[in-house]
Formats: sequence, C-alpha cells, structure tokens
Amino acid sequence: MAAQPDLSIALIGCGKMGSALLRGWISDGTACHIYLLDPGGLPAEFEDYTPEKITFFDKPELFAGAYPKADIFVVAVKPQIMDPVCAAIKKAVPPEALLVSIAAGQTIASFENRFYNRQPIVRSMPNTPAAIGKGITVACSNQYTTPTHKEMANRLLTAVGLVEWVDDENLMDAATAVSGSGPAYIFLLIETLAKAGVKAGLNSALAMKLARQTVIGSAALAAADHLPADKLRQNVTSPGGTTAAALDVLMSDDGLQSLFDKAIAAATARSRALR
Repeated sequence: MAAQPDLSIALIGCGKMGSALLRGWISDGTACHIYLLDPGGLPAEFEDYTPEKITFFDKPELFAGAYPKADIFVVAVKPQIMDPVCAAIKKAVPPEALLVSIAAGQTIASFENRFYNRQPIVRSMPNTPAAIGKGITVACSNQYTTPTHKEMANRLLTAVGLVEWVDDENLMDAATAVSGSGPAYIFLLIETLAKAGVKAGLNSALAMKLARQTVIGSAALAAADHLPADKLRQNVTSPGGTTAAALDVLMSDDGLQSLFDKAIAAATARSRALR
C-alpha cells in the first residue's frame, strides 16, 4: 500500500541516484509535491509531472530564492561539489527541517557545519538497484533526529528498496564499500565469468548470456530460499565434481576471499578519504 502523499520534498540533484529516488516517490505516492534543483536540466521522463507534482529549478539561487516549503531536503550531489551547492541553498533550508544525504563519504558533522548545529540529519547510502526498486540503503542519524524524522526518512528510502539503520556512523564507510559499491563487483563477476567462458571455448554471446542469467537466477534463488549463502553454495557442490574443482581455486588462500578483503578495505579507505 502506498504511503499517504503528505510529504513535501526538496531534492537537490537528479543524477542516477536522485532520479531513482524521484521515480520511486512518484510511483508509490510518497510525496504531495517535489521541489527539484538540478543545473543539468530536468530529465525528460519527469517533464509530464511539472508543475503539478514537480517544481523544477535549474539554478541554486532561484531555488534558494523561492524558499520551497519542504518537510525534507534530500541532498543527492557528488561530494566534490557539495560545499558550493550547500552554501548556495542554505538560506532556503530551515534549521528544523530534516536533511537527508545520499552522498558517499560525507559525514553528519560536515552537514552540521554546512547548515545548522541542531539540524536533524540522516546520512544514507543507497545502491544502484534502487533504480528498479531493488536497492538497499544503509542509514544513520544525529542526536537531533527524532523517531518521527527517522520514519519520514524511512518512507523516502523504502521507495527504492530495503533500509537498514546503524547506530555507529563509522560503520557507514564499510557499508558503502559492501553495498554502495557492491553492484559493480557483481557486474564485474558477470564480465569475468563470461571472459573465462570464452577462454574455455564458448563464443562471446553465449558466454555472456550464460554468465548473466546465472547471476540473475542465483540472486533470485538467494532471495527466495533464505538459506545462508554457504548452504546454497554447498547445495550446488558435489564432492569431486566440477564445481568443487573450481571452488578449490576460488577458495584458496590467495583466492576470492583475499581479493575481496583487499577490495573492501580499499573502498572503505576511499570513503573515509572523501570526508
């Protein structure tokens, strides 16, 4: 059942993730009205929703000057341009309004510095499957965020998938490394599995089709079965069989676990560096 559309939302930035959120809010009726700021222009898919559902601004000064009456301000711009964007819109953001960030590596303290000391702030990290409503978002909040604020944030973020809350903001960097960046690892797995198939003699089209559908089907099975991942793996593996031969390589000391340990450590470190 869709939530009652009684929230007014200001969305700052409408790139891939901002568009995914906007699409979800429109689809499930989360918002009664959306104020959208993006200097890059309004994506064509949303043009039919103006001006009744969406009020669009292509300049920060126009957005700030309009003083949009929003309950929630969602900041969805790249970390590299966060400071000038926040400075440009600050006067339009009331100190009591809930601020939700979906920017990687941007701490709650950084937004308290950019806006107001007692601003209710939620820091969150969705991932790209949000574009089809299958994402997962990890979120945390500051001490000024009430249960009502968290419920409002939940309504926004569940429009694009599951939401998990953590109490310790320091966990956000690791969560970003696992789930925020995670889809890229899965797509790389499809690529590498297909390339290995080609080296084993398959033509590239068939190898890619087999690799892609195997990952899609396996993910669907994991979602439907609810068994632990190691049990699902064991169910496919016969002693002395072909799967076992491959897993002996992948699970060796310098195999997949070692590579992922290094990859997650690198992504976590990069997230911290973006602060």
